[in-house]
Amino acid sequence: MEDIQLILAKNLKAYRERKKLSLEKVSELTGVSKTMIGQIERGESSPTITTIWKIANGLKISFTSLINQSQPDTKVMLKKDVQVLTEDNGRYRVYPYFPFQDERRFEVYSVEIEPGGFLSSDSHGEGTEEFITVFDGELKIQVNNMEYAIKSGDSIRFKADRPHTYQNSGEMITRLSMTIHYPA
Repeated sequence: MEDIQLILAKNLKAYRERKKLSLEKVSELTGVSKTMIGQIERGESSPTITTIWKIANGLKISFTSLINQSQPDTKVMLKKDVQVLTEDNGRYRVYPYFPFQDERRFEVYSVEIEPGGFLSSDSHGEGTEEFITVFDGELKIQVNNMEYAIKSGDSIRFKADRPHTYQNSGEMITRLSMTIHYPA
């Protein structure tokens, strides 16, 4: 994990350069001295929380955008590096490829269900939706007292703010992609 002072230095400098702002202009917008802004950008100063807030407010950006490590534009996730979660004696396997983050409001999983594999899920938060595409096999989903058979190549979207179940109703392994979207 990179030091917060270095993360702040990189983020502030990158933001300033992206917006084509001079040190003087940032100072003017934030009320923080030009000297201090320069020291922060060079990683020579460890500013107080109050100073970071002044910078964030003056630039009209979030506090966390200054102190969180930026995500790369591209990220490859290898299956071997994803921690598998299992249910139903290992017959239902979930690979959380892209976990939830506040700025995204969704998470993405790959799921494998052995023949006969089953999972009963409690309701998620109000307004939550699931988007599923089956790539291999077939899937039986029960939601709202309705049953849906989703076959290879087919997709389903449903409100997941109520209990629902997943079952491999076929003779071969079911592989699917699941995206869960949470309301703001």
